[in-house]
Amino acid sequence: MLRDLITADVIRIHQDANDWQDAINKACAALLDNGAIVPSYVDAIYRSHQEIGPYYVVGPGIAMPHARPEDGVNRLALAITVIKNGVNFDSAENDPVKVLVTLAATDSNSHVEAISQLANLFMNDTHIAQISRATKVDEVLAIIANY
Repeated sequence: MLRDLITADVIRIHQDANDWQDAINKACAALLDNGAIVPSYVDAIYRSHQEIGPYYVVGPGIAMPHARPEDGVNRLALAITVIKNGVNFDSAENDPVKVLVTLAATDSNSHVEAISQLANLFMNDTHIAQISRATKVDEVLAIIANY
């Protein structure tokens, strides 16, 4: 399933992000570009972060920004964004974040298989390190092909 959802057009590699807001903006850009989400979805992620903190930072160096389906999801989608130099999200144990996997889910169930496969990816320190060091989209795709 990850291979179907994570294609070259939704993988972006950046050297830097100014702050967590810029990182979220970059992480959502591919899904905005392909119409999977609308701008209100990005706004909802910002709002939730300000209200409850970096709830989507799921492990050392890894974030999975997402909001509710009703906040502006048009279809199930994922995107991977690499911030090579990392960015702080005020998540003391997990900063700096270098790999962001943006999730856009249309309901409570359609993304369960993708989340399971992402969990396997997130537990593979070698693959996460390879993604965080990637300089080309093809390098990320080669890792995703394992899931």
